[in-house]
Amino acid sequence: MTEGKSEQSSSAALKPSDFVHLHNHTFHSVLDGLTKIHDLVDKVKELGMEAAAVTDHGTMSGILDYYKTAKKAGIKPIIGIETYVATRSRFDRDPGKDKQRFHLTVLAMNNTGFHNLMKLSTRANLEGMYYKPRIDHDLLEELNEGLIVLSGCASGEIGVALKEDDYDRAREIAKWYKSIFGDRYYLELQDHGHPKSNTHWDVQAKINEGLIKLSKELDIEMVVTCDGHYLTHEYQDAHEILLCVGTGSYLSDEKRMSLKDFELHLTDPRDIIDHWGEDFPEVIRNTKKIADRCDVEIELGRILIPKYPLPDGENEHSYLLRLTYQGLLQRYNGASKEEAEKLDPDEIIPRLSDEVRERAEMELGVMGNMGYEGYFLIVQDFINWGKSQGIVFGPGRGSAAGSIVAYALNITDLDPLKYGLLFERFLNPDRISMPDIDVDIQDTRRDEVIEYCAKKYGEDHVSNIATFGKMFGRMAVRDVARVLEVPYAESDRLAKLVPPPSQGRHIPLSVSIKEDADLRNEYENNPTAKEVLDYAIQLEGTIRSHGVHACGVVIAPDTLVNYIPLEMAQKGVVATQFPMGEVEELGLLKMDFWGFRTLRLSITP
Repeated sequence: MTEGKSEQSSSAALKPSDFVHLHNHTFHSVLDGLTKIHDLVDKVKELGMEAAAVTDHGTMSGILDYYKTAKKAGIKPIIGIETYVATRSRFDRDPGKDKQRFHLTVLAMNNTGFHNLMKLSTRANLEGMYYKPRIDHDLLEELNEGLIVLSGCASGEIGVALKEDDYDRAREIAKWYKSIFGDRYYLELQDHGHPKSNTHWDVQAKINEGLIKLSKELDIEMVVTCDGHYLTHEYQDAHEILLCVGTGSYLSDEKRMSLKDFELHLTDPRDIIDHWGEDFPEVIRNTKKIADRCDVEIELGRILIPKYPLPDGENEHSYLLRLTYQGLLQRYNGASKEEAEKLDPDEIIPRLSDEVRERAEMELGVMGNMGYEGYFLIVQDFINWGKSQGIVFGPGRGSAAGSIVAYALNITDLDPLKYGLLFERFLNPDRISMPDIDVDIQDTRRDEVIEYCAKKYGEDHVSNIATFGKMFGRMAVRDVARVLEVPYAESDRLAKLVPPPSQGRHIPLSVSIKEDADLRNEYENNPTAKEVLDYAIQLEGTIRSHGVHACGVVIAPDTLVNYIPLEMAQKGVVATQFPMGEVEELGLLKMDFWGFRTLRLSITP
């Protein structure tokens, strides 16, 4: 590496908080990143840093968890992604030309940038998917506002050009990015190209040389990153196991994908200062400068319910009252639908018993005060539409059965007064949370109900919800044993020694090897079992796959990507990148549409 003394002060003046890790992968970089989010935040704090970025491969699925965890710990969360840039257009899919893609580190500078990052990630998944979710230069130009871009690792556009000794192409690429992003574009040096790095890589050193030259020639500032994939050096071998799981390889395969030649852990900032502080202190200070420029605030706990299309002259409150009292007259007084619909609430209320009237008034008051009137209008609408189409729904279960309003609106078919069911278990002003109604639908016609909602509220307002398949005890043991080529019979025997979940909760392997006598004996006396279990403990809890929740559907008041990033799930359907709990935390309307075979079978031939 060409070294030139900087005019800025030397490493003696730098402290750990002057460096910010801007390129980190968590276990949301599926089967590539090993770091768990809470461990990342704890380590950042322990090492004396005040901020850090998460930039997972092609996904923002860990961003909300990271944001909350970092905020709680007093660490500034920088929201990012390591995206894939298509060789040509994101729409091109020629096997001979478009299998290659380039890495690019993108960070949200403000809330505008955060929304553009969600749009980039969504369109990469829905428009650019070809082996990986890809963006292109057109998208970057369109959605550049509020984003900070780093040139990326050795697999970035500039990195590849410099590896191939094509400096002119690297310069043109850098000039294009600077023309779009201005001072929001930085050249990304990586630490494993420094001579002092324990895993010095000649290729990265060559790239770093070229980046330094480009920086001087084009007046583009530089930063240094470490491309973290696991927490500490002790996890390096476990990370190799994880890569083998992802690629279906054995650890012994000589030609398998491996990152063993690099230290890709969360490097101590003191080591970074030691490496770079004397000659290039600005590449350290620029990381802090970027962190100071980034300020994203994600608002949680909002009520983001779609606007129900109302008849002329009605608002949500008046229309819910009308439907509720008309329904109560039918349910409790035996009136026909036609008779009830001719009457206003003021005409109906005197006809109801005191018990019915008081219960309805109480429930409607709570719903109005909590802002959930629109929610009940939406739910009753698609259920009553479905029933009018001959779709079979369940009678209602769970806490929603305690609502007389739900009974009046035909959401449930259980009389809460007859059975002494409590409304407070369903909605309670002292425990603010979105209502949760499980909607049971005959399995063969569930999709019709979802399609009805999509047409009514907008195709881009409705989506399935993602779920993450995690590598828990027995699966972790089986995966590790396969990678280490442990015979299947032995692997199966060892996996079956792992205690099953207790009351639906997985028992950590680190606990089981101490508390379960059989597993402890195996761990202490069988070297193969010990090796498998040690690695499995490090891998346990990592995300192994993305799927689609069995019943969860989200309906938003505006285009969904304005609130949450989307992906193309394995089943070929659009799903949120965030799981169900986080969808609810954002305040989006989540519905549980359960498909039941028994409801189909209940139909009389």
